[in-house]
Amino acid sequence: MDAVRVALLREVLAGTEWPGATRRFAGALRSSVLPHGGGLLLVGTAEYEPWHLAAHLVDEAAWSGTPELKPTLVRHGARPEDPAHLAVGLGRIEAARRGETLLVVAPDAPEAALLERVHDARRAGATVLALDSGDRELHAMAHEALAVPAEPDLDLDTVQHLVSAAAGENSLPAPRGRRRLRDRLSRLADQLTSPPPTRW
Repeated sequence: MDAVRVALLREVLAGTEWPGATRRFAGALRSSVLPHGGGLLLVGTAEYEPWHLAAHLVDEAAWSGTPELKPTLVRHGARPEDPAHLAVGLGRIEAARRGETLLVVAPDAPEAALLERVHDARRAGATVLALDSGDRELHAMAHEALAVPAEPDLDLDTVQHLVSAAAGENSLPAPRGRRRLRDRLSRLADQLTSPPPTRW
């Protein structure tokens, strides 16, 4: 269950910068899509497509009541005969305009052709976010960026889990007297993973 996994990840990373850093980045993502409703475009590199993040953002959009978080996955190898949700090619980035958000996920340096399209999207008014390994050119174009260094206890997949969960957090107020299911699950995970109380 993702809520439990995210709670465990946050516990492992407690005391580091990552819980706060991923929440800040997720806040930038959420604020970039909410006021405009222009859409969220999600793209990786030719070698890496962020399927995992796309799926988590679709779930978060549904659970949080924030449909703006549902991304359009832009694919390098999209073909016209693919199902509609998998047939969006790089030309969609070229068509990006003001009010839209482009999230680039790149575990390695993005290729020049992708960087050129990202640059054009920014010039056209799109908000650019980068979740990557710290590429200078991509960060220079991004309005908000989060670099994930190679560390034993951390990788891009882990950070994507934290970002997607944080993007959906607290998007809707809980009904009076009731906690949202995700809040309850997170609290349960915290209780299950916390050390037993000390007896005096």
